[in-house]
Amino acid sequence: MNIQNIIETKVKQGFSALYNIEIPTVEFQATRKEFEGDITIVVFPMLRYKKGNPAAIGEDLGKYLVDNIAEITRYNVVKGFLNLVIDDAFYINFFNSIYTNSSFGFVSPKADEKAIMVEYSSPNTNKPLHLGHVRNNLLGYSVAEIIKASGKKVYKTQIINDRGIHICKSMLAWQKFGNGETQESTGLKGDKLVGNYYVKFDQEYKKEIAQLISEGKTEDEAKKEAPLLLEAQQMLLKWEAGDEEVVALWKTMNSWVYEGFDITYKNMGVDFDTLYFESDTYLLGKEFVAEGLENGVFYKKEDGSVWIDLTEDGLDEKIVLRSDGTAVYMTQDIGTAIQRVKDFPDVGGMVYTVGNEQDYHFQVLFLILKKLGFDWAKQLHHLSYGMVDLPSGKMKSREGTVVDADDLMVEMTATAKEISEELGKLDGYSEEEKEELYKTIGLGALKYFVLKVDPKKRILFDPKSSVDFQGNTGPFIQYTYARIQSIIRKAAFDYSNSVSIELHEKEKELLKQLALFPETLQLAATNYSPAIIANYTYDLVKEFNSFYQNVSILGEENENKKIFRVQISKKVADTIKSAFSLLGINVPERM
Repeated sequence: MNIQNIIETKVKQGFSALYNIEIPTVEFQATRKEFEGDITIVVFPMLRYKKGNPAAIGEDLGKYLVDNIAEITRYNVVKGFLNLVIDDAFYINFFNSIYTNSSFGFVSPKADEKAIMVEYSSPNTNKPLHLGHVRNNLLGYSVAEIIKASGKKVYKTQIINDRGIHICKSMLAWQKFGNGETQESTGLKGDKLVGNYYVKFDQEYKKEIAQLISEGKTEDEAKKEAPLLLEAQQMLLKWEAGDEEVVALWKTMNSWVYEGFDITYKNMGVDFDTLYFESDTYLLGKEFVAEGLENGVFYKKEDGSVWIDLTEDGLDEKIVLRSDGTAVYMTQDIGTAIQRVKDFPDVGGMVYTVGNEQDYHFQVLFLILKKLGFDWAKQLHHLSYGMVDLPSGKMKSREGTVVDADDLMVEMTATAKEISEELGKLDGYSEEEKEELYKTIGLGALKYFVLKVDPKKRILFDPKSSVDFQGNTGPFIQYTYARIQSIIRKAAFDYSNSVSIELHEKEKELLKQLALFPETLQLAATNYSPAIIANYTYDLVKEFNSFYQNVSILGEENENKKIFRVQISKKVADTIKSAFSLLGINVPERM
C-alpha cells in the first residue's frame, strides 16, 4: 500500500500533460491538522521548472489527480500546498490486507542475497560488562534484528579481547593477593571476581608509584619502574612464549569471566551466532600484510616496521607491523575481517558497533581492506555511537567506579517495582508474576531510553525518569500495549471477519500511522538506527491513545464499527509488539 508512489507517478504525468514539462521529484509532507487532507504535495519546489502562481499550479494538479486517481476524492489548496483527501475505502482495503498478516512490515531474506555480519559487545576479559557495554550491546543487537527484519540474513558476532597487558594485570593481582579465591569460595560471578583484581592491581600499583616518588623518582620514572608493572609485562612475554603455568592461569580466569558474561547477556536478552577471540586472530593479519608489502600496498621503514601511507586519501601514515614483527590492533582487525568472510562465504558486509572514539581507526581499517582488493570492503560500516554518562560523572574501570551492567539491571528492576507499587495497579498478581513484570518494565525502560536516542548522540542516563509511565518512555508504550490486551480480553464476540464502515477521523489517522511501519523499518535498517523504530512506536501509541479517548470501542452500538475498532486496536498492539521485538523489549499482557 503505497499511495505516495501512485500519487508521485500521476503528478509527474500531470505536470507533463498540463505544462509539457518533466519534473524529477515530488515533495510530500503530512497534512497539517488544521486543514482537511491525508497527504500534502509541496508545490514550491516545482517553481524551479515552471514559473507561476503556486496556488494556481496546485489547483491544476488537484483537478488532474481527482480525475486520474480513483482513491483521491477531493482536494484543497492553501498557498503553495496541495492537500489531498484519500477515500476511506482505500484505507479499509489496506487494513484488511494486513490485519491477519502476523509479519506485517517484515521482509523475508532472498535466497541469493549476501548476509550482513554485525559485531557488538567485544569486551575485555579483565572486568565485568559496564554501562558503556550496555549501550553497545543493546544497539548492536537491535540493529542486527532490524537488518534481519528488513530482508537480509544476519550473523551476530563479537571479538573478545582476551589477551594483552590489561589481562595480565588481573592475573598477576590474583596470583599475589587472591589466596586461591574462586567463584565458589566467594559467591561472586566470575567476571566480577576477576574485575576486582584489576582494581586491586591499580591500587597496589599506585602505592608503588607513590613509594618510588618519595625515594626521588619522577612520576614518569616511577610509573615505568614500579615492580608490579614490570612483573605484568614479564607475564605477558611468558604468555606470548606459551609458558604452561601462565597459559593455564589465563585459561582458568578467562573461563570464569565467560561464565559471568553469559549470565549478563542472558539477563540483558542479547545473543551471538559466533564468537572470535583476539588470542586466535591477532596474528592472522600478518600474511595479508606480507602480501600487501609485495604488491606495494604497504612499505617497510629502515627499522623493519611496516606501514601504509594514506595521506593521498586525506588520512595519515599507519603502522601495521612493529619492527620486531609483532602485530598491532590494525593487523588483528585486518585478519579478523578476512577470516570472517572465509568462515562465512555468504557475508557481503559488516557492521562494527564501536564507540565514536574509534572513528579514525575504522576509517583506516576499511580503506586498507579496499586497497587489499576485497570487494566486500565497500560494504563495511562503523556503527559509531556516543558515550553514556550518569548524573554522577564519567566512569573509570581501573578505579572501580564503573557502573556494572548487572547492578544497573537490578537497579532498573527495583526502580520499576518501587514506581509500580506507588501506582498500586497490581491487585491479583502473584509474587512471581509481580517480579517478572518488574523485570519486564525495568529492562524495557532501560532499553527504550538508550535506543530512542540517535546512536551518534551522547546519552545522560537517568534511571528514575526512564521508568516514567508518561511520555516517550518504554513503560508508557508497554502500558498502552497492556491496555489493548485488556480490551481484547473483554471483546466477547466474533471480530474475525472484514467489515466496511465510514471511517472516523481518528481511525483514519491511526491507519495512516500503521501504514508507515514497513517503510519505517526499511529506513531504520538503512540508517542503522533503532531510534527510528522507537520513535515511530511512540507516535503510533500517541495516535492510539488519541483514538481511545475520542471514540467508543466496546461501548459502540454499531456492530460493524465495534468489530473494526477491536480489529484496529489489536493490529496496533501487534505492531507495538513487533516494533519492540526489534528493540529487544518484551511487552506485558497485563500491567
